[in-house]
Amino acid sequence: MIEIADIFRRYGPQYRAKYGDKILPSHRQAMGAIERCRTAVLGGHVYTCGSCGETQYQYHSCRNRHCPKCQNDKAQKWLEKQQDLLLPVPYFLLTVTLPSELRGVARSHQKQVYDLFFRTSAEAIQKLAGDSRFVGGQMGLVGVLHTWGRNLSYHPHIHFLIPGGGWAAGGQAWLPARDNFLLPVKALSRIVRAKFRDALRQTPLFDLVPASVWWQAWVVHCKPVGNGLPALKYLAPYIFRVAISNNRVLKLAEGKVTFRYRASDTGKLRTCTLPAQEFIRRFLQHVLPKGFVKVRYYGFLASGCRQRLASIRQQLDNPPAGPSPGLDNGAEAELQTEEHPADDPAPNPILLCPSCGQVMQRRLIPRPQGRCPP
Repeated sequence: MIEIADIFRRYGPQYRAKYGDKILPSHRQAMGAIERCRTAVLGGHVYTCGSCGETQYQYHSCRNRHCPKCQNDKAQKWLEKQQDLLLPVPYFLLTVTLPSELRGVARSHQKQVYDLFFRTSAEAIQKLAGDSRFVGGQMGLVGVLHTWGRNLSYHPHIHFLIPGGGWAAGGQAWLPARDNFLLPVKALSRIVRAKFRDALRQTPLFDLVPASVWWQAWVVHCKPVGNGLPALKYLAPYIFRVAISNNRVLKLAEGKVTFRYRASDTGKLRTCTLPAQEFIRRFLQHVLPKGFVKVRYYGFLASGCRQRLASIRQQLDNPPAGPSPGLDNGAEAELQTEEHPADDPAPNPILLCPSCGQVMQRRLIPRPQGRCPP
């Protein structure tokens, strides 16, 4: 099977030579980590069978969050933790998309633009939620940044998972939202645009953006998602997975990469063939700056407001012991994403000898001294 690491090892040196100093430090670091992952450069362990002498090698993983082979176990742990925060109320998935005219600036100034995008979107949601015609109080938000389309295109947007209701300004009552309506998206679109414009105006980046973006409609979408659990399952893989997994790469031949993806309009599987250099470029534009947090909590779901969350839960008489009713089959199908198989084996696995079935003994393989190519 062709792996993304194979593409980087074969064509990464050409990519570095072509773009040189234009490559962001975070991109260069991710490239190196992917190229070295599961190779002798990182050291590892050798397993030997005491009965028949069979030998197997297991090299260490790079643990870079953008490596397709790493981080798979963290998604399930995050999902289990988030289920403890769920309230027994209807949930909504609200998505705010960055307009295409802003994407060039965002790609070159990721941390600054993404931070503004998160902050202003959350502020806009809370501002409209405070209106008594809709909710009338502070809401809790879980925001997840997602930067890619299914064909690796650059498409930054934030998914907000929101319990259907808010905490009254006086801090004494839960204010439920309607079951099938949270906020008017057209009004929210204008508020997000205005807040982002005012925030960006305070930076040197404002002059790099065409004025037309402040007059066009920004895409905001909101839909009910049942008890919130299906939406959490939808979001979890995107938090700890990269834009494309190894199992989607079909072929590497004649300097071109062919991979499959599911079309968003029809749901059918399609293939896309790109020059290897373009494939690497598309992949790297989804690599986030070092230390950037792509999951953020606001309102009564913020880490400093867990006492308020406990008060809300108590007022709602605690969630039921079993799962509350979720989406119907048709609505849940809309949230389905492509499978994200586990590429990363469990740490320090117990291996059985493929020849005789006995447990194999493990010993450390040290890292090579000095710098070593993958």
